[in-house]
Amino acid sequence: MARVPKILLLLVLPVALGAPVQAQTVLRISTPAVPDDWHVKMLYVFREELAKTAPRRFDVQVHHSGTLFRQGAEAVAMQRGNLEMALLSMQDIARQLPEYSIFTAGYLIRDPRHLQKVYGGPIGDEVRRRVAEAMEIELLQAVYLGTRHVALREPRAVKIPADLAGVKLRMPGSKEWLFLGQALGASATPLAFPEVYLGLKTGTIDGQDNPLPTLKSAKFYEVTRQIVLTGHLVDALQLAIAEKTWQSLSPADRAGVQAAAAKAAKFNDDNRQREETELVEFFRSQGIAVTTPDVDAFRKTVQAAYLKSEYAQKWPRGLLERINAVE
Repeated sequence: MARVPKILLLLVLPVALGAPVQAQTVLRISTPAVPDDWHVKMLYVFREELAKTAPRRFDVQVHHSGTLFRQGAEAVAMQRGNLEMALLSMQDIARQLPEYSIFTAGYLIRDPRHLQKVYGGPIGDEVRRRVAEAMEIELLQAVYLGTRHVALREPRAVKIPADLAGVKLRMPGSKEWLFLGQALGASATPLAFPEVYLGLKTGTIDGQDNPLPTLKSAKFYEVTRQIVLTGHLVDALQLAIAEKTWQSLSPADRAGVQAAAAKAAKFNDDNRQREETELVEFFRSQGIAVTTPDVDAFRKTVQAAYLKSEYAQKWPRGLLERINAVE
């Protein structure tokens, strides 16, 4: 009888003995962000960290540029079992939990530090519990999206919200986003993120609002002639995972996912804040006018619009005061 090579025995023996082979957990992550955006780069940091701490346990697949699910469709895809992870906006969450439209209100969060204090403290814990119960989605980590400003394809004098009258300002296609655009004084126009560049180039829209790093990474500055530093929304995204996927993980794997999410968020937050401080001069070097309006006038107008709106009626009692009190 022919002898079986030792190498073959080593390969066959675990199967013959019935040794368990642990299957990889697939984590597909959907985002509308483009490859040069820090949000996409942070997802690769997340993948790398998991590969270090849990070798061969996860197959993390990053789907950027809205190629897997369009912007705004990710939450429902997760709930239907068609997607494991996504970067969700608070606008996405407010569509199903209207009380959290408070986090979409202009001039609520003061700066990135305030943002992390709010989402990283008791308020954030309450939000996570409520979202998990009501939406079957676990919010792993709040990440800094940036401070949003208005960018225009043609320059104009903008000091107060009335100066944006008639401007077709692109906003994502949810009523919460559109309300914010209207509150700024513009004619809010829904348009998917991948279509914004062409919309600016052709004049389908007159402007859009995004953080400065997004203007750079998505190359919107190529079709922009003015940036108005309204600073109307210090915004966050939530790195989220479907509850079904989360519950399928062992406690050790959950801890690994959370640690990787925190590491990725720090990478994003540090780089976005650094880049924001550098980009004003870059845009000026590209011939783009960078102007500062009467921010107090914008703040008063926008806050008044929210407090009179149907949204404020649904905000949890006392939450606005609690957010304002966070130092």
